[in-house]
Amino acid sequence: MKLFKDEKLSKRNVFNLLVLVMIIGGITGFVYEEIFYYFDLGQLVKRGSTYGPWIPIYAFGSAFITIITYKYKDKPLIVFGLSLLITGVLEYLTGMFFYEVLHTRLWDYNTEILNFGNINGYVCLRSVLLFGFAGLFLIYCIVPKILKVMKRVDQKLLNNTCLILIILFGIDILMYMFLK
Repeated sequence: MKLFKDEKLSKRNVFNLLVLVMIIGGITGFVYEEIFYYFDLGQLVKRGSTYGPWIPIYAFGSAFITIITYKYKDKPLIVFGLSLLITGVLEYLTGMFFYEVLHTRLWDYNTEILNFGNINGYVCLRSVLLFGFAGLFLIYCIVPKILKVMKRVDQKLLNNTCLILIILFGIDILMYMFLK
């Protein structure tokens, strides 16, 4: 794939990389929200819409950031700006879709601390700034570490692990959609 031509990744390893990015991003988002809402509400609250320890919007946002910004990895300001834009648009459209179409409000910045720049409760400046910095961390720290590990791990083990992870993730999302 052209995006990762410097690393000479096969299509299968691009898939593996994106699966690992999604799982790490989803779990990191879950941990972030648990900590944030502990300070906001004064208690631990299970965040996310799935049963697993991940939040899908963070997983998909991480994949989108990787796909769209990796080719600009030599330009941190562009990575930051695109990360802001990608996550802001993703968060707004996802929040609006869930509320307007599915009549479910998964988050509401109207009721949270540090909600400046809030737009209809779907997105706020704090969130997109955090996601912009997270995009930098993803592209400059996480993706290089994943690529390094991928080179050292047996290809069959890597393929099977990523396949199992994405199947579990998909089943978890489907369970939420049909069993909620």
